[in-house]
Amino acid sequence: MSTITGEMPPRSYLRAGPTIRSWLLTTDHKRIAILYLVTITLFFLIGSVAAGLIRLELVTPRGDLLSHDGYNKTFTLHGVIMVWFFLVPSIPTTFGNFLIPLMIGARDLAFPRLNLASWYLFGLGGLFTLYALVAGGVDTGWTFYTPYSSMFSNGHVIAVIVGVFVVGFSSIFTAINLMVTTHRLRAPGMTWFRLPIFVWSHYATSVVMLLATPVLSITLLLVALERGLGIGIFDPALGGDPLLFQHLFWFYSHPAVYIMVLPAMGVVTELVTAFSKNRVFGYKFVAFASIAIAAIGFLVWGHHMFTSGQSMYAGFVFSFLSYAVAVPSAIKVYNWAATLHKGQIELAAPLLYALGFIALFVIGGTTGLVLAALAVDVHVHDTYFVVAHFHYIMVGGTVTAFFGAMHFWWPKMTGRMYPEFWGRLAALTIFLGFNLTFFPQFVLGYLGMPRRYHEYPPEFQILHVLSSAGSMALAAGYLLPACYLLWSLRYGARAGSNPWGAAGLEWTIASPPPTHNFATTPTVDFEAYAYPAPEARR
Repeated sequence: MSTITGEMPPRSYLRAGPTIRSWLLTTDHKRIAILYLVTITLFFLIGSVAAGLIRLELVTPRGDLLSHDGYNKTFTLHGVIMVWFFLVPSIPTTFGNFLIPLMIGARDLAFPRLNLASWYLFGLGGLFTLYALVAGGVDTGWTFYTPYSSMFSNGHVIAVIVGVFVVGFSSIFTAINLMVTTHRLRAPGMTWFRLPIFVWSHYATSVVMLLATPVLSITLLLVALERGLGIGIFDPALGGDPLLFQHLFWFYSHPAVYIMVLPAMGVVTELVTAFSKNRVFGYKFVAFASIAIAAIGFLVWGHHMFTSGQSMYAGFVFSFLSYAVAVPSAIKVYNWAATLHKGQIELAAPLLYALGFIALFVIGGTTGLVLAALAVDVHVHDTYFVVAHFHYIMVGGTVTAFFGAMHFWWPKMTGRMYPEFWGRLAALTIFLGFNLTFFPQFVLGYLGMPRRYHEYPPEFQILHVLSSAGSMALAAGYLLPACYLLWSLRYGARAGSNPWGAAGLEWTIASPPPTHNFATTPTVDFEAYAYPAPEARR
């Protein structure tokens, strides 16, 4: 499959230099990926606890667990932590960091020290934000809508904004590193159309991160200036325009959806092809679909503002573009199905997560088309229908793919296998628990239940109880991998270099990988996903 000469270094990145100091000062992309993994897992735990409090509060129609102010601060804590400190960085900073040099035949990322600096900035911004959210709290929601956030909220808005602002630089550093690495450090013979789709999806994600993140950073800085100095930017009482904030915020935040989802799509492509032993159907279409999603994603921000008073002509254009961005996403879904067709299917845990992603993403995508219809959006805007749609894409998509990636590359990262039975059980539990949690919310939203309310009419209680019960099952599904993956670090069976029989350069070296990946630079003389064709297998 490839020409690789020389012996691998005898020591892996996990065994070389085991001291804490060596980890905190490392420039090894694999170790930095592990540092990111530990950090974002802690943030995921905090955000999940806040989500659990929200669902417990909503079991009864009366607000009897949290006060009005406490509820607002809790869902703000949940949203800020989950969006900015888990969903956006989750896959690029962990698996992108770990795998892209291995997949393209490089010894490290292009800028190792910048990579370490990005982790320190992420941790610094996260700790600062978390302190502000816990010490006094913020009640604006994760969107920081003005003029409430800039003039009227009594929370630590500026402190949280500073934390998110700092984390934005971490995203920019990561994007620069992944883009330059993909351009400059590919092994001989690794042409653009021999790259794994995982790399294509991260390249497209990096473009979005690099172009969109500065817009968010400047927007939040303007909110802080208005709040701190009374400069009239968004507050109409000071001559500002609150709709300007929405345009700037959603110009970043809708492309940010694809910062979260595009890497997940790359993960799912790797899982589908590995566990069907089929080459990716329509490889070039799937690769260019990633670029198309990133490009069109910059043009649809206005569909968040159909009820804000923008002209109906602008609404029509944004509605059309919202339908257009669904086309490259649909290409990926159809090509995943075609890749599975006539494959040697192995229903291992990673593939179960991939199939769960496809099902949940299709539901989230089709309900997104519902919201892109102007007349329907007027009815369900700011209801639980939007909450359900958002979570089907973000949690059902990004988080499910994250767990799929964790199970697929866990043997490569640690050199240990996890218990397959428990992996399959967790995947099924998460899928069922997720649907029980969020599908009733589509019904709630259609019936008129507004989001962000912690008191509601009694006739909605049964649907809220179902949703809260599902959240408990979902929590159990998330806790299961934490238990058996940690168990596997000590007791799991030893993993060979390629326990799944998958294609790709990362599977040609030891598990866990040597410190410098490849003793000599590999020469790639095979196409991407070089599985035998079904006819050849027969």
